[in-house]
Amino acid sequence: MAAPANGTAAPATNGTAGGHGGERGGAGATASTDPDVVNKMLSDYLFYVLGIISAVLLVWRFATVFVKYVRTVSSLGNETQRYFAMQSEKVAWFKKNIQYSPIFRKRHNREFQLSQAVNVGTLPTRLQLVFLAGYFATNVAFCVITIDYSGPFRDVAALVRNRTGILAVVNMVPLFLMAGRNNPLIKLLGISFDTFNLLHRWLGRIVILEAVAHTLAFLISNASTNGWGGAFQTVFRVQYIMWGFIATCAFVALGIQAASIFRHAFYETFKVMHIALAILAVIGVYYHLDLKGLPQLPYLKAVIALWVLDRAARFIRICYHNIGAGGTKTLVEALPGGACRVTVTMARPWDFQPGQHAYLYMPSISLWQSHPFTVAWSEESDRLDGEKLPMDRHDVLAKGKTTFSFIIRSRTGFTGSLYNKASACVDGRMLTRCLVEGPYTGGHLMHSYGTVMLFAGGVGITQAVPHVRDLVAAYNNGTAAVRKCVLVWVIQTPEHLEWIRPWMTEILAMEKRREVLRIMLFVSRPRSTKEIHSPSATVQMFPGRPNIETLLGIEMENQIGTLGVSVCGPGALSDEVRRAVRNKQYNGNIEFVEEAFSW
Repeated sequence: MAAPANGTAAPATNGTAGGHGGERGGAGATASTDPDVVNKMLSDYLFYVLGIISAVLLVWRFATVFVKYVRTVSSLGNETQRYFAMQSEKVAWFKKNIQYSPIFRKRHNREFQLSQAVNVGTLPTRLQLVFLAGYFATNVAFCVITIDYSGPFRDVAALVRNRTGILAVVNMVPLFLMAGRNNPLIKLLGISFDTFNLLHRWLGRIVILEAVAHTLAFLISNASTNGWGGAFQTVFRVQYIMWGFIATCAFVALGIQAASIFRHAFYETFKVMHIALAILAVIGVYYHLDLKGLPQLPYLKAVIALWVLDRAARFIRICYHNIGAGGTKTLVEALPGGACRVTVTMARPWDFQPGQHAYLYMPSISLWQSHPFTVAWSEESDRLDGEKLPMDRHDVLAKGKTTFSFIIRSRTGFTGSLYNKASACVDGRMLTRCLVEGPYTGGHLMHSYGTVMLFAGGVGITQAVPHVRDLVAAYNNGTAAVRKCVLVWVIQTPEHLEWIRPWMTEILAMEKRREVLRIMLFVSRPRSTKEIHSPSATVQMFPGRPNIETLLGIEMENQIGTLGVSVCGPGALSDEVRRAVRNKQYNGNIEFVEEAFSW
């Protein structure tokens, strides 16, 4: 899950004097062109840019929350919700061409794969690209402006060296903030961890480029008079320069090993190396700044504080939810189709909301690794009034405890080992210990939509099931705008239905379920037509893949209120749903939510 946690780098001088903001850029400098003053000003401007963008996003967040609240309250007793079903052409244009738009035609979440083992990543959306390109251009501009390139070469090199080094350190602050699981901006701005992970990766690349430019400016300047041999002798003779050079090497190594092609092929190894290299980089930068007494040291201390606070918050979460009252107990069940159902009985209660995810630590499978999974189901065991729990798991549940369930598809590494170990047990059931870190929220409640369509592909059903239960309950209680809820689940074979059968049985038994919920199952690889049969008019099964745009069009013909569309599944499915939503923007008020977790 982590992406390049990079830093700044390296040498600050020609070996004897100067450093970040510590060396003047010419004998005739005035106060207004003093390099120290300019560098400090540009550092502040970089934070101002990020602050202004955050403020705009905060206003947008408050506006959308307010609109959803008004829409929900206004629709509680309104069975038609005609006002909220309409949408202006300007808003429709904005959603289609900017808010929901990929860079080109439709590809966004679908990965570029050279083979099953070689993955080179995904493309950002247009809004993400605008921010990334704009921020990158801002950094390039700040690295070169106000520098008089007609001056002596060594003076120019010193100015470039100092400027790039300072900006690299400054960029480390948002870099480490965006890497944290407890990033407060996720909830405050309503931006997903997946988006922050994307920004973290690209900020890391910016920091690496600035660190390399910082180091090269020193080496080239020194080599112009002492030769390359003398330049490298200075690197290893002057201690603070040596630490800066070590940091630069660590950053370059981070950039290489965090590339998508290596990150996806060797993820378990990547995480360990990533953390180790990030620590080495921070140590190198710290000594580089501290030994020279450079004024950028407070920025690095802020970086260290962010890292320590995030780790401390994670440790507290783990201890609070898993220690005491007998600890957590875990049942792992091997299921058909190469998946596991993991049911964890928590040591302490946990208020569950749809869309939450948690990190699982299983020392018996992987000693140090933690992996994120969407919470597919939650319940309080004492609500069952002593009756046996679904899936015959009563032997691992304690009275009054909160239980959480996850569906984990077997891949490679941790998930493959978990499935193989559970399969080898009697009846494919394994009792073990597990630490749960969470909850982390990234979901969007769907209460303000009169019509809801939930698209899921494969194990992406774990995101949809909690929303279905929540919406049926809210409809029954009259606490949401929802009047129609359609679940569309694409699976390869009917045996995948076993993944959620106990939970779906409970949902289908809920009061007034038939009035609000319809389920459409699409089996892409049926072994025979006998496997395809529809149990009822509200639960239907079809062979093949769905035509997303056709399904959306059918629902929009009799749309009630705003149509909320959510998708969680393979990248190809997400991109198809995104394209259909964009194409239908002028037909009615339709909003799109994509649940994804890139790594």
